[in-house]
Formats: sequence, structure tokens, C-alpha cells
Amino acid sequence: MSINAIVQFLVMGREHENAKTLIADFEHLLKQYRFEYYGVLIQPRPHQDPMTLVLAGRWPAGWPETYIANRFVLVDPTIRFLGRAAGAFRWKDARKALKSDPQKRRMDQMFKEAARFGLDDGYIFPIHGRQGLLGNMTLGGLTVDLTPVELSLFEQVAKLMYMELSRFRAKAEGADGETAPSSDIKLTRRELEVLHFLAEGMTSQEIGKVLNLSSHTVDWYMNGIQEKLQAKNRQHVVALAFRQGFVS
Repeated sequence: MSINAIVQFLVMGREHENAKTLIADFEHLLKQYRFEYYGVLIQPRPHQDPMTLVLAGRWPAGWPETYIANRFVLVDPTIRFLGRAAGAFRWKDARKALKSDPQKRRMDQMFKEAARFGLDDGYIFPIHGRQGLLGNMTLGGLTVDLTPVELSLFEQVAKLMYMELSRFRAKAEGADGETAPSSDIKLTRRELEVLHFLAEGMTSQEIGKVLNLSSHTVDWYMNGIQEKLQAKNRQHVVALAFRQGFVS
């Protein structure tokens, strides 16, 4: 396997005009790395509809139903480990970290069922913002050993997928009038990206790391957004952005 495929995806990832083509290229990348299944998820907030959390995903037929029916979410070590993980981790590492847990028998049952569906092992890539965990990307299927460099690159893929899929979702919701801006203000794609992460409470430096920009460049975009919205400060920018439907 070559990291060139990941690098190429990262270079071209923000050039897609819709979620369908983005996901197609993403799945082509995963195929090269022998990952059969994946999920890109939003971290749930209080009272949020679980059905709105999945930005994209593909799982073995029958596995989601089995997972729900057995209430594996209550014992899933990958979910429990996710909250404390600083970076990417393997499913089996989460399992080892909780090997002395009172729910170990149920966890073992979950992994036995997962293997029956072809989910032998996988990775989870947390996506963090200033206010905490924003979501995650999960890759699974056959056992795949990623190098540290590949892990680092896939972390960037996770951030890109989360950001772009969130943007496409917001655009689709705006198209049907539910969250459409109430003015003629036009923001560029990059300004919308910066605004999205600002609304999550991230600093210019943190946004710059996600978007591969300097903090000064992020500030430049921020000043442009503030001027277009005629906002007094960044807090006012976020308030106006929610009110006018640029973020939700």
C-alpha cells in the first residue's frame, strides 16, 4: 500500500461539488487499503436525534440491527474509549484497555458477533474541537496494519470528511428552505469552512491546523466574514451565523 493514494485524496478532497462524488473517492481509497466498512459520525449532543448523527457509512448487512438489538452500545469499548482518546486507536487496543471491566463478557460477545459479520478489527479517528469531541471516523473489516505515517494521514482524512460532509449537509438543508440564509450575504466556501469551526468554539490556530492554513490566514478570512455580517466581534459573528442559517 502507498501513502500516495491518501495524499492525493487529501489534495483533491475539497474539490468535490457534492457528497456523492466525495464518498465515491473516499470508498475507492478505502478499497486500496482493504477497509470494507466505515462510518463518519457526529458526536451526539443532548436530545439530538440519533438518526441525524451519521454523515456517511457502510456496514455489513444485518450488523446495525444486531448491534442495536443486543444493546452493544452500552458496553462497546470503542465508544467508551473514544471519550479519553487523544488520537487514533485500534478496536483491539480499546478492548485491551478495558480487559478488567465488569462488562468484559458482554464485550467479548460483541466482538464475537462482529467477527461473524466480517468485522475483525478496525480503527477509530476522533475529531476534536475546542469544545471537545466533534465526531469520529471509523474504518473496519479485515485486519489492516497502518504505519504511524498512514495513521497521521488518515487523521487528516477524518477531519476532511467530517468537515466536507457537514458542509454538504448544511447546503442541502438550506436548499429546502429550512435553514436558508435570510439575507443576500454570500460567503465563499472557505469562509463557510472557517465559520463552521468557529461555531464549534475553535481558535484561529486550531482552525488553521484542520484546514492547513496559518492562523494569520484564518484571521484574514474571519475579518472578511465579520465585515460581511457586520458583526461587532467573533461572538457576534457566531450569533448572526446561526440566526441567518449559515451554521446549524
